[in-house]
Amino acid sequence: MAVNENAELEALIRNAIDGGTEPPTAATVGAAADDEADGGLDLSTLALVARRSLLWLLLLLALGGSAAWLYLRYTKPVYKSTSLLKIDQRSEAGVVGLGGQLAAADPRASSKLAGEVQLIKSEIIYKELRDSLDLYVNYYVQGTVLESELYGISPFQIAYTIKDKDLYNQKISLAFTSPTRYSISYSGPGTALDGEYDLEKQVSLPGLDLKVTPTQYFGPASLIAKYHFTIQDQGTVNAYLEKNLAVDISSADANTIQISFTDFNPKKAQRIVNKVDTVYQRAKVLREQENTARTLRYLDQQLEVNYDNLERAENRYQGFVEKTKTYDVKSEVAALASRGEDLEEQRLKLNQNLVLLSEISRMVQQTHITRNEDETIEQSIPGLGDINDPILSQLLSQLNGMQWEQERIRRSYTGATEAVQQKNAQMDYTLSSILRQITQARKALLNKIALLDRQQNKLDAKQQGLPSRATEQARLQRPLALAEGTYTMLMGKKVDYNIQKAGTTADFQILFPASEPRVPISPVRLMVYAIGLAGGLFLGLGLIAVRYLLHNTITNTRELEHSTQAAVLGVIPTYDKEKMEVSRLVVNDNPKSAISEAIRSIRTNLDFISSAKKQRLISVTSTISGEGKTFVTVNLAGIIAMSGQRVIVLDLDMRKPKVNLAFGAENLKGVSTILIDRHSVAECIQRTSIDALQFISAGPTPPNPSELILSPRFDQMLKELYESYDVVMIDTPPVGLVTDGILIMRRADIPIYIVRADYSRKAFIKNMNRLMRTNNLTRMCTILNDAQSKGAYGYGYGYGYGYGSGTYGQGYYEDPTAPPTLAQKLGRLFK
Repeated sequence: MAVNENAELEALIRNAIDGGTEPPTAATVGAAADDEADGGLDLSTLALVARRSLLWLLLLLALGGSAAWLYLRYTKPVYKSTSLLKIDQRSEAGVVGLGGQLAAADPRASSKLAGEVQLIKSEIIYKELRDSLDLYVNYYVQGTVLESELYGISPFQIAYTIKDKDLYNQKISLAFTSPTRYSISYSGPGTALDGEYDLEKQVSLPGLDLKVTPTQYFGPASLIAKYHFTIQDQGTVNAYLEKNLAVDISSADANTIQISFTDFNPKKAQRIVNKVDTVYQRAKVLREQENTARTLRYLDQQLEVNYDNLERAENRYQGFVEKTKTYDVKSEVAALASRGEDLEEQRLKLNQNLVLLSEISRMVQQTHITRNEDETIEQSIPGLGDINDPILSQLLSQLNGMQWEQERIRRSYTGATEAVQQKNAQMDYTLSSILRQITQARKALLNKIALLDRQQNKLDAKQQGLPSRATEQARLQRPLALAEGTYTMLMGKKVDYNIQKAGTTADFQILFPASEPRVPISPVRLMVYAIGLAGGLFLGLGLIAVRYLLHNTITNTRELEHSTQAAVLGVIPTYDKEKMEVSRLVVNDNPKSAISEAIRSIRTNLDFISSAKKQRLISVTSTISGEGKTFVTVNLAGIIAMSGQRVIVLDLDMRKPKVNLAFGAENLKGVSTILIDRHSVAECIQRTSIDALQFISAGPTPPNPSELILSPRFDQMLKELYESYDVVMIDTPPVGLVTDGILIMRRADIPIYIVRADYSRKAFIKNMNRLMRTNNLTRMCTILNDAQSKGAYGYGYGYGYGYGSGTYGQGYYEDPTAPPTLAQKLGRLFK
């Protein structure tokens, strides 16, 4: 018999606690399904955690806002000043029209925006900025936390000579000790400056000659403030400009460039941008003037060569006149000479036209024939009309128009675009037509020159019979006239180009000059506050998520009902009237208290499960110690006894007995001694302060409690107790620690499982569900113990199925709950 009972006990332990090694049954499969379902999101628990974390969330939001405010308070604002330039192609003078020298300049050079960007960020501009804005010295005043640069408003300025290069880029402190004196201090590697000196006097210091002069901003407040200055070398200034100066192409189609500068001082940023515009304008004018000067040098070289030719021709003619002593010849000689001059003039014009055709051939190979779109071919090539070729003029005009139209198309399309390719084909065809026309015109001119040569030969043949003097005179006059004409023409071109030089202007316009910025670009206040609040909100939500994931205890009846199929008999509120070291009977001392009424509600709910008209065996257990199993047992027994039923409490927790402590009695004899037949049942019954309530303590701790419970003597003891009592209440051991209580729960009419609020883990409820399925405990009930008090009755979770949580009965109880203090409210929020 004992062997069978032990085997049953072992099987019970495996199935109820560990799950055993048996094949899965319908019950175990159902348990697994329930465990899976419990893994979902519990919205009610999440709402509870969120409510309890509300103050934390508000504090984290406040912390994020405070952090954003501190960041804005102690971060130096950065300002950005901007100007917008439009690059043009413009000259106030006409075109020189001298061969190919001026046309050789690329008409698109000024529109190459990338080159203009590099010019603005070049050493040419940086040098002008350093020298004109005095960027080598920075003056600062020390504030409470941050320092401010005193650009343009410093109460003093310095004149210096650096002898020790280690003093560059170092912070040198200065303070005014009186209206006429100042002190200076610096401590660096190898050099130390310290002393008090007079204003406006040259001071020779180690590595530095210094003179401090007050400015118009010097006043009484300057004597209080603390200043410092830094002397920067050229590399540091260039790095500062390179880092903060930005030049970007705003619109390639509109030829606009944006110049911007960022700095902690808005006035300084504005002045640097405006200075960049001014320096850039001056550099552009100088570049245009250099181009003009190169052209003038070429004209001067040609004038010098032609002057030498003219001088030689004049000297030869002068020698002939001095030798022959005459200026006149026979009329025939004069006529022949006149005819010869006409032929020579025609030949000269034809030669000039040949040169002009060669120049036109070279010009049509360039990107543009004219310097701008509004200029005509006749203006760009003044000698074109002398050729007297309207077809050539028309073709040149068409090619020039196509070139400018192609430039506009390229601004919007790539070279692979069909429109660009068609335009290129049209231009190639027109160019070939022009070259053919030039070739034909050149042939015609050569034919005319050949004809003139034949005429000249005939004229020379006629002159052979004339006096040699007349012939010599005519021969000398021809080169003289040619040299005079060429020299006069070059002088005229030089005058025209000097006019152009006087009218040269910068080829850009300032559309929007730089203004002093009022709002910093960094930090952006709205963005910083948004980031701070978002960070606080993120941390708050993270805290809620962590607290939700760590929330592994049962808090209220809603969670309890959601987690188990066992009937919830009710809720027992926290007993905080006095501090109890051990569980004890309290309902007899406070029969009208909230806790007594809560247990009465549980007693009423028990009647729905098992009628009070018949004898009942009620077992009370829990998962582990500390969940209030003994407290609920003795007080529920007391309430049932106060209703007129005879009740006895058995303490079967023989390993850790507590029932005797609850009634303030000894534990010398009890259940253990009854089961070994040392004492009778009547000898072990002890009385309490309630007449209808008795109890039997656990007795001395035996070595084999489970075997004693499984013994036939235990059944005999219950049979004897049924003869005298209506209700037998058994305080069983925690089923999460030992398995003794499982055997009692199977025999009980009403097995009760105690769950303590904010103490019992949710895993305990899963253990209770497994016990119900494994042992077929269909009448399993549960009670939520130690729930926090709220509401009119002093507890806000209700009385299960008996009373509910209505608002009636205020003032009914003897122990009205005092309103919570502010500290208690805050404690609950932070819990």
